[in-house]
Amino acid sequence: MEIMLPWPPKELSPNARVHWAVKNRAVKLYRDNCAWLTKAAGVRVDWEGTVHAWITFFPPDRRRRDDDNAISAFKSGRDGVAQALGLDDKRFRIHPWLSDEVRKGGAVKVRLSKGIEE
Repeated sequence: MEIMLPWPPKELSPNARVHWAVKNRAVKLYRDNCAWLTKAAGVRVDWEGTVHAWITFFPPDRRRRDDDNAISAFKSGRDGVAQALGLDDKRFRIHPWLSDEVRKGGAVKVRLSKGIEE
């Protein structure tokens, strides 16, 4: 089960120095957008226990990025996916990958599976 999501807005970067209200609006908008896209993709998790989330980040340009910043910026997107699936996000085991492939506008691919081998 895969979901293609937009690149997190720059306001969500841990390095961004924005007013709390600006960041709060960006968090809500990105979370809601990711939740809507997850529902639209028809993704369902019909098992108990751990949900492995294989997250591939496709940056919008060739600037160097840290994987930990990408994970942090995606936090509200992860919350949106969990919300759409009706899950507590503590069930997720994250497997992040920061790709060298550049995609116009950037993208985040989330693949959900029951186990590591899938």
